[in-house]
Amino acid sequence: MVACRARRTRRVVAVLEEMRIQGLGVIEDAVVELASGFTVVTGETGAGKTMVVTGLGLLFGGRADAGLVRTGRGRAVVEGRVRLSADAPAAVRAAEAGAELDEDALLLSRTVSAEGRSRAHVGGRSAPVGLLSDLADELIAVHGQTDQQRLLRPARQRASLDRYAGESVAKPLASYARVYKRLRAVTAELETITTRARERAQEADLLRFGLGEIEQLAPQAGEDAELAAETERLGHADALRSAATTAHQALLGDPESGVEGADAVTLIGEARRAVEAVASHDPALAALAERLNELGYLASDVATELASYAAGVDADPVRLAVAEERRAALTALTRKYGADIGEVLAWAQRSAARLAELDGDDDRVGELTEERDALRSELAELAAEVSAARAAAADRFAEAVTVELGALAMPHARVTVAITGVEDPDGLEVGGRVLAYGPSGVDEVELLLAPHPGAPPRQLGKGASGGELSRVMLAVEVVFAGADPVPTFVFDEVDAGVGGKAAVEVGRRLAMLARSAQVIVVTHLPQVAAFADRHLVVEKSNDGTVTRSGVVALDDAARVRELSRMLAGLEDSELGRAHAEELLEAAAKVKRA
Repeated sequence: MVACRARRTRRVVAVLEEMRIQGLGVIEDAVVELASGFTVVTGETGAGKTMVVTGLGLLFGGRADAGLVRTGRGRAVVEGRVRLSADAPAAVRAAEAGAELDEDALLLSRTVSAEGRSRAHVGGRSAPVGLLSDLADELIAVHGQTDQQRLLRPARQRASLDRYAGESVAKPLASYARVYKRLRAVTAELETITTRARERAQEADLLRFGLGEIEQLAPQAGEDAELAAETERLGHADALRSAATTAHQALLGDPESGVEGADAVTLIGEARRAVEAVASHDPALAALAERLNELGYLASDVATELASYAAGVDADPVRLAVAEERRAALTALTRKYGADIGEVLAWAQRSAARLAELDGDDDRVGELTEERDALRSELAELAAEVSAARAAAADRFAEAVTVELGALAMPHARVTVAITGVEDPDGLEVGGRVLAYGPSGVDEVELLLAPHPGAPPRQLGKGASGGELSRVMLAVEVVFAGADPVPTFVFDEVDAGVGGKAAVEVGRRLAMLARSAQVIVVTHLPQVAAFADRHLVVEKSNDGTVTRSGVVALDDAARVRELSRMLAGLEDSELGRAHAEELLEAAAKVKRA
């Protein structure tokens, strides 16, 4: 048999093939080889059967407890080998975390030290324990006394019903979720605008004031630098004019004096003429004469420009005062809005856009209110569609579970699915009622059980005994098997309180579930164990000081002895052995049918 789980669109293969346990509780060292179909684990009371389930819990991200480490050991180690296809969600998730498949198998490991420290490895790579929990969502579902209580929660039952219903619920629920998300976003934005109106008004006033200051001065890009240069020039006009005049006289003399002096241009001319007189005798000196000629022209040009500059420099106290006043005003802007005028102008541009947004709040409130009302109306229609699909699926689901309960020796029990809503004046109007709503719709879903005719339907936890509740949960899993994405089920004594004919039917249903999934069961009932494909027994030994347990896979003869012990308390009882063989034969016939 191949352990797999049927999905609506595809099948994903995943089998937990082997688990090794070292130093965990009473188990010192054991290899647990699991069947791809139905594996049962038995043993004497206190022999540590539940340690197998505990090991599975650790392997798939369960809470680490130093008390689980065997006395005298420094650590407990649980390793597992899961065979799965490369495109299975668990394989894809592991690959995303850097893990590698060993051919078609994923190797998992969890170590717990005596001090309580925990480490995990996935596919040969160190990994956070949370990754094991993520993989568990795709690989395994554990049902025990505590896990069974979680199945009684309405939210979990609603999720189970939705998966059972398939596309009839999934499609409108997906649309509902999309609209619900948008409605929450619109409502949050609308609330932000309305509840922060005062803060937003204050922000708008500050922006208007700043923009008004900038608009009044109308600064130009780079104007601050230009004004700085102008005020520097006007403030030193006399010194600049005097320096230019002195330099001009040094180069060209004072033309108004009428006296030729030893100015630079005259001296350069004399030097040029002296060199040119003998330049024909040496090319090197001729080159120097050419350069002296160029120098003379350059000195004359500079002298002319100095004269022009000196004439143009004018000390203008009025203009200086205006420039300094303008510069001071611009400096006031840069102190508030930016390091320079360029940044001030950038601030103004951003602030104008923000102010337009704030000033448009009134219009935005109207738009958001209109959109919110439209979304609520659409959401109400989708909620009604989801509710109708759930109601139809609930009837099918309840009828199928009721049929299974009849086969589990509860022929008069009847399961119903109650779909209700909570009145809320701020909710959605669905079916003439205003109901509270959430991300999954307006429905509260709860399984109810009437254990016998005339009994009113009650919550499962209140309307069923321990044994009845175990059978109801098994019936639910059998019906739900085709819709559950998990390929492996683990039942930890979920058949507690069941015996006789009902136990045979429990075994039959577990075998039925094993046709489409891997099933691992810890049990004390021989009627259940007889249906397994592989029988493991936890054996205990005690030397007077230390108790040890190991896990052994039974062959046919050993399996008869174990079933005999479970039936009669004696492995060698002839009647017990005969009954055990009869159980195995009857189970084999049922499985072949």
